[in-house]
Order: sequence, then structure tokens, then C-alpha cells
Amino acid sequence: MKTKTELSLKEKETLLKILKTRFEQNPNRHNGVKWEKVLAKLESKPEKLFSLSKMEETGGEPDVVVFDKKPNEIIFVDCSEESPKGRRSICYDDEALNSRKENKPKNSAIEICNSIGMEILSEEEYRELQKFGNFDLKTSSWVKTPSSIRKLGGALFCDKRYETVFLYHNGAESYYAARGFRGKLVV
Repeated sequence: MKTKTELSLKEKETLLKILKTRFEQNPNRHNGVKWEKVLAKLESKPEKLFSLSKMEETGGEPDVVVFDKKPNEIIFVDCSEESPKGRRSICYDDEALNSRKENKPKNSAIEICNSIGMEILSEEEYRELQKFGNFDLKTSSWVKTPSSIRKLGGALFCDKRYETVFLYHNGAESYYAARGFRGKLVV
């Protein structure tokens, strides 16, 4: 019996075709990694396909990215040009969401991450991602916020302007039409 976290055979085939095409079109993101290795890893962990399908469905355009400090891991990262459209206008976490008295957004970045089964990018990962392209030139993305900042009510976000990555802060309960988040999925 198929559970709600499983993809049908057709959905799986369609997703794998999209992922393979994106992988082949962007070799600079995963230099030295072969698609066969990625496919074998995905086939050994089929539950990750559901997460990837949700990343794709919400506009993340996930692709394999090799971060400097993790060259042997298969990590899919949201590589959409701008912050994923299906994950904008959200506050940072559920604590922030619940603190709003009026005009609550529909969800929070951390809750969406948890429901999809991925992690929000850290500032360091966000900066590394920018080595592979120009991301968030018109939008911004929440990034993992240290608990010392979060317990004071703040949260961090990044964007890229003037060929430079900027780190900013905001109240965690704030939300904007042009701010979402980028996630990663370790397979």
C-alpha cells in the first residue's frame, strides 16, 4: 500500500528525469560527481525522493551541490534563481508565527523544512552556494539563526546585491513577499 510520503512510479520517473536534466545542465555545482552515484544513493534511500519532490513542487529547483567541507556527501540544495516562490511570505519559525496577533503568514520556514524533511541553509552554506551562480538578486532568504539571536526575537536572512552577499537581521515574526528560504537535503 502506498503511503502519502511515497511517489507513484510515474511521479518518481518524472522527478528523476527533471533532476538528471538539471544535474547535467549545471556540472559546475558538482564537479567530479557522476549521475550514476547520485541515482544509486537515491535508490538506496527512496524516502528522500518525496522530500525532493516537495522541494521541486515549491519552486526550489533542487540540484546536487558539492560544498567545500563535505565533498563526499550527496547534498541537494535549492538552486532556483530567486528564493523559491512556493516558500515566500513566511516568518522564520513557529514561535514567531504564534507570537503574531494579526496578519499571520500561512506558515514558517522551519515548519516547512520539517514537513519536507530538509534543513534550512546556514549563512556559510548560503555563501558557498553563491559560488555556483547568482542567487537572490531580487529576493532574500532566511538562513539558520543562532539560538542566542533567536531567543532575543531576531532571525537572519541573506541576499546578493552588488556582487556581494549580505547578511541582515529582522524580527523573526516578520514576513515579506520577496523573502523565503533555501533548504538542503542530505541523501
